[in-house]
Amino acid sequence: MTSTSAESGTGVLAGEERLLIDGTLTGATGGATFEVINPATEEVAGVAADGRPADFDRAIAAARRAFDSNAGRWRDDVEFRARCVTQLRDGLVRAQERLRRILVTEIGTPIAMTHRIQLAFPIEEAGYWPGYARDFEFGRDAGTHTGMGMSFAQKLEYVPVGVVAAITPWNAPLYLNIAESVPALLAGNAVILKPAQLTPWNGLELGRIAAEETDIPPGIFQVVVSDDNDVAALLTSDPRVDMVTFTGSTAVGRKILAAAAPTVKKTVMELGGKSTHIVLDDADLAKVLPGAAAATCTMSGQGCTLATRVLLPRAKMAEGLAIMKATMEAFPYGDPWDPGNYSGPAISDVQRAKVLNLIEGAVASGATLITGGGKPAHLPRGYYIEPTLLSDVDPRSVIGQEETFGPVVTVTPYDSEEEAIAIANDTIYGLAGQVSSGDDDRALAVARQIHTGTVGANAPAPFSLTSPLGGVRQSGLGRRYGDHGFEEYLELKTIAVPA
Repeated sequence: MTSTSAESGTGVLAGEERLLIDGTLTGATGGATFEVINPATEEVAGVAADGRPADFDRAIAAARRAFDSNAGRWRDDVEFRARCVTQLRDGLVRAQERLRRILVTEIGTPIAMTHRIQLAFPIEEAGYWPGYARDFEFGRDAGTHTGMGMSFAQKLEYVPVGVVAAITPWNAPLYLNIAESVPALLAGNAVILKPAQLTPWNGLELGRIAAEETDIPPGIFQVVVSDDNDVAALLTSDPRVDMVTFTGSTAVGRKILAAAAPTVKKTVMELGGKSTHIVLDDADLAKVLPGAAAATCTMSGQGCTLATRVLLPRAKMAEGLAIMKATMEAFPYGDPWDPGNYSGPAISDVQRAKVLNLIEGAVASGATLITGGGKPAHLPRGYYIEPTLLSDVDPRSVIGQEETFGPVVTVTPYDSEEEAIAIANDTIYGLAGQVSSGDDDRALAVARQIHTGTVGANAPAPFSLTSPLGGVRQSGLGRRYGDHGFEEYLELKTIAVPA
């Protein structure tokens, strides 16, 4: 049964507790639950069903059965799929105020961010894909061809992969639950969504809406969550699952690839990043750097594409640091229910400790702490971190190489354009980046030399439903969004017929 706390002046609200398995909202085997902590108060906000191996097995079996039986002609009827997902979008719209309060409670995201990526954008996305799928050419004629002395007509058909396990993180849960589930559904797949255990309610609410307000057939869309990663890992190794899509850390991505290898599952992953913002010597620092500093604090710095490494010409270090220091010390953060704040707490005490340890290690290795660096004295409750600026950071140091996932920006000086490019590329990651210059052509020329999946040249790194998003190297495999992102959830079949 849906659990709600007493509504207070801040609108705290607990979310759906139940799993969605084979069309039914249900508790976990044995009634197991785990606690959900409000990171802004450090208090228990409620509970969620703690899925056991039997629950994951039932979900996988139901998905396999539903896809193979073509429940409701799901695979073949794009109009039916589009209608069902539109129902889901309409349910999200009706539930958006409830979802807004759950998001703030569960993640500690500032309520201001729910009017952007945390809630408004996912609802927009859920409404975008049905029209896209209706217009998509699932079958295409490819002309007449000759091979081995024979002539034949060639047809290309895009067919669903099958059963897709979508494993999502905690930093923007509703956005990523939608991003990994909805296109997969509209491509004709059966989807098992596994939300992060730190933020289970957004996914479970999505399951409730699907069960109660849509015609999605049983087994086609399911939501299971567990507080035990070893239990959830069953999705990555089970031979009945055809594809895994995952957003999260590179370390976990490697484990998923290893688990998926024996069955050669298709994998699409957006992994970690260490994005760099190269500020060239002709850039207007007063125009560029306030945004560069503020961006790293947004969402408590818990964003994989954030450009947390800023490279400045050595001659402009003092000027640039002064601008960034002023910006970060004025950045509004704290109580996520205050609409004037744009950053809240870290997701957990463990995450806060990790970030603070990285800052401490950076200073020990020679970096200069310009501002921040600790727990804010005026916020004794909650997993808050002061917006932090570090200068003279060695690009080969731990903090110069590891994803921080906190409101921390590092600044490193460089002496030539070539050196800046080399520093930006000297990392295992390649997710996003940015180049700023007083000359658009120069910015573009440098951007083309940055080894990333996305990069902005005198603009932010591209982010839209029509812009392919994804990484190179150890920042991931495949793409999300745009034509390329939709086609990830399809297999291409080539059929020859008599000419």
